[in-house]
Amino acid sequence: MDIHLDYGKTGLTVTLPGDADITIVSPRFISPLPDPATALRRALAEPIASPPLRDLVKPRDTVAIVFSDITRPTPNHLMLPAVLEALDHVPAENIVLCNALGTHRPNTPAELEQMLGAEIARRYRIEQNNCFDPSTQVYLGESSNGHPIWLNRAYLEADVKILTGFIEPHFFAGFSGGGKAAMPGMAGQVTVLGNHDAGMVGNPHATWGVTAGNPIFEEAREVALRTKPTFLLNVTLNRAKQITQVFAGDLVAAHDAGIAFARQTTMVPVAEPFDIVITTNSGYPLDMNLYQCGKGMSAAEQIVRSGGAIIMVAECSEGIPDHGLFGEMLRAASSPQEMYDAVLSAPETRQDQWAAQIQARIQLKADVYLYSDYFDDEATREVLLTPCNDIAETVAALREIYGRAARICVLPEGPQTIPYVAESVLA
Repeated sequence: MDIHLDYGKTGLTVTLPGDADITIVSPRFISPLPDPATALRRALAEPIASPPLRDLVKPRDTVAIVFSDITRPTPNHLMLPAVLEALDHVPAENIVLCNALGTHRPNTPAELEQMLGAEIARRYRIEQNNCFDPSTQVYLGESSNGHPIWLNRAYLEADVKILTGFIEPHFFAGFSGGGKAAMPGMAGQVTVLGNHDAGMVGNPHATWGVTAGNPIFEEAREVALRTKPTFLLNVTLNRAKQITQVFAGDLVAAHDAGIAFARQTTMVPVAEPFDIVITTNSGYPLDMNLYQCGKGMSAAEQIVRSGGAIIMVAECSEGIPDHGLFGEMLRAASSPQEMYDAVLSAPETRQDQWAAQIQARIQLKADVYLYSDYFDDEATREVLLTPCNDIAETVAALREIYGRAARICVLPEGPQTIPYVAESVLA
């Protein structure tokens, strides 16, 4: 059986034995909007629980438009032109485009042109959030959880604040989009660390598809609302990363409508856990590095049995990556248990510890193999994973361990799907 997996920019086809018990779990394919540019314009003119965007902005206003960074497949090249067209009565010098990096690395000029289009990238001022520089941030008090709120000054000082992004399942925030553009997107490091601390990430409601009672989702929305955003523009995408629906208007109302739509298309029940789960990280750009691969691993975690195996298939062209502390935490531990204990016992939250915490938790449930063109065997073992140089051969070896009747599941699009065992409940 030949199965196409999302991998890098081109994909990967794996051949699995015809006698194996294989289940393929994918999100329901939604046809793309036939004319996304028109759909975007209409959504901005006929938004949810809000006046049209154009009516909310005066010519003399300063405007901050927040957009997703290179690690997200958000169609910025379609969304930002639509927003800027609605703001054509505002001088270009009054507009700042804010790259919602969170704690990620800055994007290069070439990447910004790729993401936004050369004309927009060159015409408008671009503010790349620097979470590590307090001088670029403003303090807004504490959240309901007692976490300090520091947000980017250029974003906060704008008269009009427009948040953009796309809505997909998220492994600890429930769903992406909405307030995440502001927090963690435009937040200071101390605010991100608070939202992603071990207790928040370890909360049982901090998982795929859960918003009610999810402290990470609720705090992100609370912080975003504290900034008094003017308007939200979010989209949903299909597995070809084409726009399937547009949600614009009031932050809460538009985001909730988008979540409801995404939930219907991405949640897929299975009857019982599997012995082996092959997963991806949805291909480029989400599989650019191992740090992001916690999403694909976590999707598989939902349906793998205790003591089973996960094969993570991700290109990881950026490696771990080099920036951040994730690699340091992986290399400092001799086992997943040691890494997990180190995170939970740490006196203070460190950048990227949430990724280490989640990877370790998954590995305490199942063995995790990594297939990547950019990790050799030694590098794979350094990050506490087991090398997989040939997916079919690894599956064959695992069937010798679990038996020829081992149940196998494949998640070709990885975290674009929320698989769950039917008797479990996702609110």
